[in-house]
Amino acid sequence: MSDPEQSYYWPLIRRAIDRLDGDDGRTLTLDDIAAEMNLSPAHFQRVFSRWVGISPKRFQQYLRLGHARTLLRERFTTLATADAVGLSGNSRLHDLFVTWEAMSPGSYARHGDGLCVFWGRFDSPFGPALVMGTDKGLCGIAFAAETGEAAAMDDLIARWPDATFVEDPDRLRPWANSAFGASQTNEKTPLFLIGAPFQLKVWEALLTIPTGHVTTYGEIANSIGNPKAVRAVGTAVGRNPISWLIPCHRALRKSGELGGYHWGLPVKRAMLAHESALTAL
Repeated sequence: MSDPEQSYYWPLIRRAIDRLDGDDGRTLTLDDIAAEMNLSPAHFQRVFSRWVGISPKRFQQYLRLGHARTLLRERFTTLATADAVGLSGNSRLHDLFVTWEAMSPGSYARHGDGLCVFWGRFDSPFGPALVMGTDKGLCGIAFAAETGEAAAMDDLIARWPDATFVEDPDRLRPWANSAFGASQTNEKTPLFLIGAPFQLKVWEALLTIPTGHVTTYGEIANSIGNPKAVRAVGTAVGRNPISWLIPCHRALRKSGELGGYHWGLPVKRAMLAHESALTAL
């Protein structure tokens, strides 16, 4: 989609998500919600499926006000035992297309000095995205639908303020296509994690959460051997620079509430619904 289409359709899809996620959202028919969005049913179905990754009907089935609690009750992952029971082996992220390595603590302490970071704009199932990477792999994915592109760009740049940033979408396109499900090959997408040692531990734990499952901040703290660091874990989850591929959207509060999301709760809702639908196929 072109930029004008992005600026038009995502606000519309965001309104539709909020509407379908409301108290009476499950009772709305396709004709009802399409009329509210001033589109024909066929056009709305096509646009919604393009942006959210699933149809409005499937969205209604898998995303409602109690969806997070249902996931926590039925698809909760205890990270300490995930490997033992084979759950991490079912993770699409681990087994199909993600490999990763981390920047050394010393290099991280230099705030990206001497690092060249390439970036580009891409479409995703969750709205417009900014993708960044080095020669070693993707190091940043930001979703700009809620924050705006300028704020998303400033956010990522501020993480590595002394790096050199070069716009080069063609260099990143194969990795971005793989990340967003548009790749026609099984080529693995490398990730280059740039963070403090504690953050890296948390992000590594996130990578063990299988697609379609969720966990809590407390479980992540337990899995990294620091059960009292729940608040610090929440901060590290929020600072994850490679959204979607390092699945911070799968971390929920113990109460079953979604909690926050760095790029906006509508994006987190869409991600959880998208994955629930995929794993139900």
